[in-house]
Amino acid sequence: MESVAFLTDMYEYSMLSDALSDGSAFRRCVFEVYTRSLGGGRRYGVFAGLGRLLSSLKDLRPTGRDLEFLLSKKIISQKAAEWLENFRFTGTLKSYMEGDMYFPLSPVMQVEASYAEGLLLETLSLSILNYDSAIASAACRMSNVNPKRPCYEMGSRRMNEWAAVAAARAAIVGGFEGTSNMEAGMLYGIPLIGTSAHNFTLVHDSEKQAFEVQYKNNKDATFLVDTFDVKKAIASAVKIAGPSLKGVRIDSGDLGSLAREVRAELDALGAGNAKITVTGDLDEYALLSLNSAPVDACGIGTRLVTGSGLPTSQMVYKLVEREDKNGKMQPVWKKSAGKNSYPYAKSVFRLVEDGKYEKEIVVMGSPEGKEKWQKAHAEKERLVPMLHTVAEGGEPKEGLCGKEGLLTARERCREELKKFPEKILSLSPGEPVIETQMVRAH
Repeated sequence: MESVAFLTDMYEYSMLSDALSDGSAFRRCVFEVYTRSLGGGRRYGVFAGLGRLLSSLKDLRPTGRDLEFLLSKKIISQKAAEWLENFRFTGTLKSYMEGDMYFPLSPVMQVEASYAEGLLLETLSLSILNYDSAIASAACRMSNVNPKRPCYEMGSRRMNEWAAVAAARAAIVGGFEGTSNMEAGMLYGIPLIGTSAHNFTLVHDSEKQAFEVQYKNNKDATFLVDTFDVKKAIASAVKIAGPSLKGVRIDSGDLGSLAREVRAELDALGAGNAKITVTGDLDEYALLSLNSAPVDACGIGTRLVTGSGLPTSQMVYKLVEREDKNGKMQPVWKKSAGKNSYPYAKSVFRLVEDGKYEKEIVVMGSPEGKEKWQKAHAEKERLVPMLHTVAEGGEPKEGLCGKEGLLTARERCREELKKFPEKILSLSPGEPVIETQMVRAH
């Protein structure tokens, strides 16, 4: 990968340069990432993007060209440029595991590093985690409308070309089965899916001819049947492929009604095993309306890659502790109206009762105070710690990146969802499925 050093905001570099001038750049710090609200009355969010972020750590160093640009624009000093020449992220990251559900105010990631290193990770962290978590959250809501009916990501043409790759990956975390995006398929081993477009039918002299060409080259072809007349298209498809017809796709109209008509027609013509895939502007509510229709699979684009109306997770990155002039860590926070933050590097636990998560507990305080609180409560309550060390010395832990990390995250999302009260699957607006309790430990 090329350097990701410029996938950031200008002021990260100007602040870095200023902090280097007085030495504050080297103060030990703890930053936290969290969201103030899930938005839209959502019951939960799905933490995603961790694998992508960890893979990017090694590429944070600016190139020579980057440094020349920074100097030419007078964004940094010569001293800062010399420091950046040898920069490597060496901090420690603690976070939720990718695929975990998250809730308001609970830190999904902690960054323990010098102020300078933490600054350079800020915007990239938020860019990745905000978008990927939004897509994974939407995907999880969609895929769990009917877990027996697979959903496939088809949103590449509705999104920036590289965001489309990220969206495909995040959709898999949230429970989707495959993608149409070639780059995502190659990078992460995601199953690739696709049928044909209307233009393939239109470029031929007849619909029948288009189907014949498809079938000749792929006996498992799925035929797009709504270019002209659906009933005639099905008759042609069955005549060409016979009873072994793999499937058909519907991309327009009243999908529920059409699916019923198509199912009846396929059965009448002896293609009872042919699957019906529907595509279009589907979201979780449209998918819910199709639960009574004979739909075997769904392809989803626009609404998925835009987070089904919430294209960001509204995560923020805040300094919560920093080293003072005596080398002692001190809590810090801002008191801005409506945007206040919470001090201290926190511990996060989930309280389990009767095998289900009942509460999110965020514990603030000194290391001694947090340890004392945990010991006192662990004796009478079952507490599951949520923050895990995922990188040390700037090096990711094994198994969290690439294809392996993606499959692990997908499985975790599926299994963690089962540990919450049933109302987590509700699509109606409401409060988060579990409460987040902020505790001050003394």
